[in-house]
Amino acid sequence: MAENELHDLGGVGLRDALAAGDVSAREVTGHFLARIAARNPLLGAFVTVTAEQALLDAGRADALHARLRREGRLPELPALHGIPLAFKDLTDVAGVVTTHGSAALDHKPAPADGALAAALKGAGAVSLGKTQVPEFGLTAYSENRIAPPSRNPHALSRSSGGSSGGSAAAVAAGLLPFAPGSDGGGSIRIPAAACGILGLKPGRGLVPAGESPGDAARLVVAGPLARNAADAALMLDALVPPEYRPDGGYLAGVRREPPRLRIGVSLDSPWSGIFPFEASAEALAGLDRGIALLEAAGHTVFEASIRYDNRYPDAFTAAWTAGVGSARILPQREALLTPLTRTFRKRAQQRSARKVAEAVAFLRQFSQDTITQYGQWDVILTPSLAGTARPVGWFSGAGGLWDGDPDDDYRRQCEFAPWSSMVNVCGLPAVSVPVSVPADAPGGLPTGIQLIGNAGSELLLLQLAAQVEEQQGAPVLPV
Repeated sequence: MAENELHDLGGVGLRDALAAGDVSAREVTGHFLARIAARNPLLGAFVTVTAEQALLDAGRADALHARLRREGRLPELPALHGIPLAFKDLTDVAGVVTTHGSAALDHKPAPADGALAAALKGAGAVSLGKTQVPEFGLTAYSENRIAPPSRNPHALSRSSGGSSGGSAAAVAAGLLPFAPGSDGGGSIRIPAAACGILGLKPGRGLVPAGESPGDAARLVVAGPLARNAADAALMLDALVPPEYRPDGGYLAGVRREPPRLRIGVSLDSPWSGIFPFEASAEALAGLDRGIALLEAAGHTVFEASIRYDNRYPDAFTAAWTAGVGSARILPQREALLTPLTRTFRKRAQQRSARKVAEAVAFLRQFSQDTITQYGQWDVILTPSLAGTARPVGWFSGAGGLWDGDPDDDYRRQCEFAPWSSMVNVCGLPAVSVPVSVPADAPGGLPTGIQLIGNAGSELLLLQLAAQVEEQQGAPVLPV
């Protein structure tokens, strides 16, 4: 197999080539490490590359393959045997520093794998390192004070989004075939849309490895970032316990045609009352394109009017920022936090436990009310983002990095991604799918559509994503 073809194969293609013995895990790992060495200095997707450990792990994968081949037991290979990936720098990987994107923390190697790393490494994947994140994963852009910002492969002056921005950039640029992300308010779907790839946020509780003990509102879940629905399904099969997978698994079911659906399209957002915004021409063009592709696949799209309680922004912000208030940071290192983190931390510490409990209780009621409204349709459709990828430094200060007002920073993020966080509050699955736009569209950057499903509809969403891919024809290849 030609060396330069490996990064075009994607997760499923690499799985098949590795299982067949067409290529070794060491060859695959070496190929992707070489791409990281060549492209990451400009891209900033990786903050740590664990090349030596990755090659050792790949060698062990090759030894396992050789033994199982001799014994006639190749079908027993792990699901992700020898496939390279990386973890965002919020996830503990044994022996590797977890910075959480913060200069205010001591940077010590993690003593053991976190649950997400353990699950995917246990499925045979080879970790190549850690990817760039915002401080504590708080923002919709992956820029911090400890490493260069993660940039968009489609335009290096633009952000790759956040908080899984480094991972999304790495997948879009062909530095990885796919990657796990985590999503507490859009952190998988935002960078997926910004970088022109697919990002699936599973529903609450489906992926135990994505849960966080400090997440009182249970917002955060882990899920795949990939270039197509099949690759996302392959990773989801490795993340979801067997008893919770559909019959045959996600990959086996992703190419089956879903039933014809009633899809409600909406631009309504729970943020519009406090932060009025307008969707850009690019976002609306992408939505129109998505509607046309779904209708061509046989689905019916209706206009959906969703009413959101205007108390949502304050309640979500209280729940979302509670964790940063309790983070263990020495007083003398508080000044090393970014202005936005420092501001949210101070407010969280001034907020009583009762206020947080009231916010979480409100969000539970909000979830019930919203799910009831969504239930009029099989799937809800929105743009993934209100615009294309913003310039690096745009959120945190127009005059340069970190010189802006934290409240203006937060407002810009909420206006940029106004359809993300309520899905986490509701615990529903959602997928961002890249869609093409006319060649003369302003900006020429990727746009995506978001499909929000009912509880347990992850496979259905992946089937819809596969239909959108099929309608568009050309596969999504590395930038």
